[in-house]
Amino acid sequence: MNTANRQAILKLLVLIPTGRVVSYGQLADLAGLPGRARLAGRVLRESDTSALPWHRVVAADGRISLPAGSAEAQEQRQRLLAEGVIVTGRRIDMKKHQWRPDLAALLMLMDG
Repeated sequence: MNTANRQAILKLLVLIPTGRVVSYGQLADLAGLPGRARLAGRVLRESDTSALPWHRVVAADGRISLPAGSAEAQEQRQRLLAEGVIVTGRRIDMKKHQWRPDLAALLMLMDG
């Protein structure tokens, strides 16, 4: 895996605000890697994300994409709930909770 791509995805991951979520595809897009949703998922799966807000990344339709009933899926659900994200079953309302930074705000966050 390209180290620069991995770093770009992880750099974006830490910028996702509390109480907001992004899809894997959106994470890749914002990291400058359009169409690389699977790469974003792979980076999260293969990285030590214990200190990172990995739980703020969900499927494009708002679903928690970790296996239903798994400890990881339950942890993601609990972390999101603790941040005020409404989780109904395994789904998040993307219209309400999706992070949609404008380009200027994103550039300021990345430079800061």
